[in-house]
Amino acid sequence: MSAISVYSDGGARGNPGPAAYGVILVDAKGAILTEYRAYLGETTNNVAEYNGVLKALELAVQAEAKEVDAFCDSELVIKQLLGQYRVKDPKMKQMYLKVKQVEQQLEKVSYNHVPRTHPKIQIVDLLVNQELDERT
Repeated sequence: MSAISVYSDGGARGNPGPAAYGVILVDAKGAILTEYRAYLGETTNNVAEYNGVLKALELAVQAEAKEVDAFCDSELVIKQLLGQYRVKDPKMKQMYLKVKQVEQQLEKVSYNHVPRTHPKIQIVDLLVNQELDERT
């Protein structure tokens, strides 16, 4: 597989609070290849968003993708990954560095901010809420 799109979302109920993330991998025709969701325990919304992007890239590497278009509704996370915002918070810096490390295993990664209303973001948001509903 050469190129795929990944969509991720993270959320916390309370900030910090119980948190989870959801991810989907999508082929060039828009078909969902993989769905993934996980519970993180108590953390912030931003850390949950970063965990979603990290897992999305890890799954893309496992799927042997070479090029990845990553989509997320967190403007902060996307702008940090694009180098437009500095990463000041120590936990966020740790997540940022992990994402950049996985990014090195891919030939090309583009980061894209999309609104919460995007149809694929609504799917990953549903995964986040399903995980939180089951765990809390």
